[in-house]
Amino acid sequence: MADRRIGSKGRAAALALALCGGTGIAVLAGQQPASAQSGNAGANRAGGQLAAFKSDAEFLAFLAKRRDERRLRMANEPPPPPAPPPPPMAAPAPVAESAAQADSIVVTGSRASSDKITNTQENDVDEGGIVKKRGDLLVILRRGRLFTVSIAGGQMRPVDHINAFPPGITGGGDWYDEMLISGDRVIVIGYSYARGGTEVNRFRLSPDGRLRFEDAYHLKSNDYYSSRNYASRLIGNRLVYYTPLYLGWGNDPFAQFPAVSRWQQGMKPKFRRVARARDVHIVPALRDEEEAELDTLHSVMDCNLTAPVMDCKATAVLGPASRTFYVSPSAVYLWVGDARHWRARQRGGARSWLYRLPLDGIEKPSAIGAYGQPTDQFSFRENRQAGLIDVLVRNDGGGDAMWNNESVNGAVALLSVPIRWMGDGSHMVSRARYRDLPPVSSNSWNFQNRFVGNHILYGGHGYQRGQFSTLVAAGLRGGPVSEIQLSHAVERIDQLGQDGVVIGNNSRGALVFTAVDLRRPMAQRGNSFTFPNAQQGENRSQAFFYRSDTPSGSSGLLGLPIARQVESQYARFLGSGSSILFIKRQNRLFDMAGRLDADERRAADDACVASCVDWYGNARPIFIGDRVFALMGYELVEGRMTNGSIHEVARANFAPPGRPRVPR
Repeated sequence: MADRRIGSKGRAAALALALCGGTGIAVLAGQQPASAQSGNAGANRAGGQLAAFKSDAEFLAFLAKRRDERRLRMANEPPPPPAPPPPPMAAPAPVAESAAQADSIVVTGSRASSDKITNTQENDVDEGGIVKKRGDLLVILRRGRLFTVSIAGGQMRPVDHINAFPPGITGGGDWYDEMLISGDRVIVIGYSYARGGTEVNRFRLSPDGRLRFEDAYHLKSNDYYSSRNYASRLIGNRLVYYTPLYLGWGNDPFAQFPAVSRWQQGMKPKFRRVARARDVHIVPALRDEEEAELDTLHSVMDCNLTAPVMDCKATAVLGPASRTFYVSPSAVYLWVGDARHWRARQRGGARSWLYRLPLDGIEKPSAIGAYGQPTDQFSFRENRQAGLIDVLVRNDGGGDAMWNNESVNGAVALLSVPIRWMGDGSHMVSRARYRDLPPVSSNSWNFQNRFVGNHILYGGHGYQRGQFSTLVAAGLRGGPVSEIQLSHAVERIDQLGQDGVVIGNNSRGALVFTAVDLRRPMAQRGNSFTFPNAQQGENRSQAFFYRSDTPSGSSGLLGLPIARQVESQYARFLGSGSSILFIKRQNRLFDMAGRLDADERRAADDACVASCVDWYGNARPIFIGDRVFALMGYELVEGRMTNGSIHEVARANFAPPGRPRVPR
């Protein structure tokens, strides 16, 4: 948003030292804080629960004490030293011993439920996106407006459109990024720089596709934007929403607490707090050390979207600003560290904690100390059957806020934490739970990672001309590690049923799709497909979709937006995803299926007044049964597979009335 301006336990210990060095993501292996204990598995079965403040008065007294201590330090100490130069890369390490019995992750690759058209990380957790389906209706969020298109009877017919914001406001300074559907309600999530905070706007969707504004809510928050992650999730009828809240050092910290105001036209917001001090948790090390960085309330809000008046509650963690979060069907996992704080370098390492915030309303929040820093939400996966949370970590990174997750530096390790070990946060994860893995080349950038089946896949974007890039595929629970050479960059990693796929450009400007065969413990490079003179039109995870036509996913059809050259006068209305490329897979072999293009001649000024940049993209492949669609800007194009190739059969333009085009 523009204002969004392979070895033994000994080797595992050595990796912990590597992870603790450099920019200092974690406490030095030999210099743990007194409040953090480490050791064997028994010592780590912490039990208990994460401590919360007992009352508002206790919270205020705690912050006042820290504020006074901070003022005294600032008056008596020199300014922080400049940052040191980047450390050298750690050397590749062999595979670690198995830490636990191999678990079994079954990826069926079967078709999704009839209304699921979004490529989500977890099947049971929907993510805020730009297009959703309800029955025979597609609902599309674009440039500050909602649109509906009926696909009933094998046709495409634009039905309705409405502003994505409440009546009586202009939407100026607002960004409407994400949309969810719960029952007959359409929910739009946006961030307002004009009014400050997050908007949750609810609309009713009639069976024939008509939209009606219902109500709107203002949530206190700072900007949630991440170049990769999504702020909102939908589990059943519940909105699960993460937001950071920066406390500052003002006199009233409760003014920044999670709070909700129901919008009323012409009235000032009347906020109702949805979290008390008793809902704010803190680990002992941060509570006890007077120099701890405590400037952010990491808040998770849980709202009932079907209630006549939206009802919310919140849980928060007090700590430093750097964060990465992941939502499973059962919990929100939050990784918080102070790696970017200058004090971390003086200490010789940063503090990091992994928090688990359950969603069932019964379990209590828990935490455990850790080393390293995950890259994004795809660095996590909860294995509910095995009772584990797996996290791929590096010793450099600043969390997934804004564009912080695009760096690649640092040693790499796979952390596997038994969920039952998580407790009050006073214990550190045993070093034996880290498995050292090969680092990514220093010539790379834009680190990508993804759990697929029983493997973790990762790699980097760039490489020197004439050289290969490397994808690392490591089997979980001590499985073998493959370093697969690729003739192209690693720009996207996703799933093809039980297999993986890596997508990126080569040195000749072609876009290459390479399958990763994961049928055996040792991953192997599969078939590749090369499409000349192209690049990805979107980089978010939801832009890709694979429709599996077999239980294993060995056959199916994938779609991905690609960029093509268009005249500059149309580019701002089309965006970069001006075509959707379709590739078929038959018995694990790729072949061209076809391409559906936007008609740039029909692009026109839409008289946009709010959210006029497609920060979340504007193009998606859509698969509904045997029907295939390409959403590109204001066009929805249907294709049909005939004799192995996709060709266009219909096109609908749902653009709103705009300003007349001025002849050039």
